[in-house]
Amino acid sequence: MSDLAGKIGVVTFALTYLLVLIAVAAVLFVLGSMLFGRGEELPPLPKGTTATVLPAEKVTGADVDAVKFSLVFRGYKASEVDWVLDRLARQIDELRAELDEVQGARASIEANAD
Repeated sequence: MSDLAGKIGVVTFALTYLLVLIAVAAVLFVLGSMLFGRGEELPPLPKGTTATVLPAEKVTGADVDAVKFSLVFRGYKASEVDWVLDRLARQIDELRAELDEVQGARASIEANAD
């Protein structure tokens, strides 16, 4: 009989430990929810609009950092990502062409000066 009482004591201890653990987790969850809240919920954008914004010209690093893409069922909206990447690629190409032009003019000025 003492063997059975020992097993019951171990099971009782384990169940008590589990219940206390669950109670502590629940209290921590409630405190965290009260402290941090559920987060700020924004209303959905109207159909056909986008939160993705870039300036018409002279894209800067800060503009790229500020870009936000809309989340859709399987991630970001591919058309918005493609649009931003195309704009950035064109801007980079224009800047590189302008840089080549300036460097070429500088080289010819330096050659004429000698």
